[in-house]
Amino acid sequence: MRERSTLEAQIGDYRKLEGGLDDAVTLIELAEAEDDSASLAEAEAELRKLRAEAEKKQLESLLSGEADANDCYLEVNAGAGGTEAQDWAEMLVRMYSRWAEQHGYKVEWLEESPGEEAGIKSATLTIKGHNAFGWLKTESGVHRLVRISPFDSQARRQTSFASVWVYPVVDENIEVEILDKDLRVDTYRASGAGGQHINKTDSAIRITHLPTGIVVQCQSDRSQHKNRATAMGMLKARLYEHELAKREAEAEAEEATKTEIGWGHQIRSYVLQPYQMIKDLRTGVEKGNPDAVLGGDIDDFLEASLAAKLEKGQGRGTSDAAE
Repeated sequence: MRERSTLEAQIGDYRKLEGGLDDAVTLIELAEAEDDSASLAEAEAELRKLRAEAEKKQLESLLSGEADANDCYLEVNAGAGGTEAQDWAEMLVRMYSRWAEQHGYKVEWLEESPGEEAGIKSATLTIKGHNAFGWLKTESGVHRLVRISPFDSQARRQTSFASVWVYPVVDENIEVEILDKDLRVDTYRASGAGGQHINKTDSAIRITHLPTGIVVQCQSDRSQHKNRATAMGMLKARLYEHELAKREAEAEAEEATKTEIGWGHQIRSYVLQPYQMIKDLRTGVEKGNPDAVLGGDIDDFLEASLAAKLEKGQGRGTSDAAE
């Protein structure tokens, strides 16, 4: 039913574009016949609007991966640098939260570990909505910030790092085998904003999958059982994404699209001082308005990375055909 609804929506969007194009062409023909410059300008403006909408729909058509339509988990972890890096991690969480809200997605907090003085050490969100994973999947990597530190009394320039990891929420009917002997389960007391109201017992859950080293944690509920169930769902999703990444790496062995997340593998630089420029190091896309970007305006980066992914896929397909 979900696939049917998705296809119906796509067909409806196509027919809407087709109808808009027919109407604009008809209006142009009438305007030219009657030498009506105002109507002609109106029709041309509508055509430009339709072109922009068609380009967006073309990008959405790229979201046809196995899990692209799913909700997603988004994890942010502060890198080296103490308070400065922890503040940067919180800025990234705010950026993605605002992007999600601007696009009609629902944001739910699952875990937050506050920084010692400011910001966060880590946070995990669920972003719910059609194609949430598809749009955000290329955001996984290290994000670098350069600015005058608000925490330095000498106002020196600082470079900070934070890592972002995006993986899909998986459906219950997808089977992922998880053995009890492969798990280490730890409980701890919830912390972070509102932590004292969540509980005063060790209801927060941390699960480590020993074979892969994947760690998930949840503290969103007062109930340890509910937190454990949510954490197991997150672990299932991480293992599923891990398997998808392995398949992609095998299919694209000649590309380095899934480098290990580590400092030195940054995908985007956010420079606020001495000049203002945000640049994606994979696609070359640049924007000189950091306030807008940090306020959630990241569509240009998302679209460019998806388009680059398509071009690589087409190149691989041409190579395969030649072989």
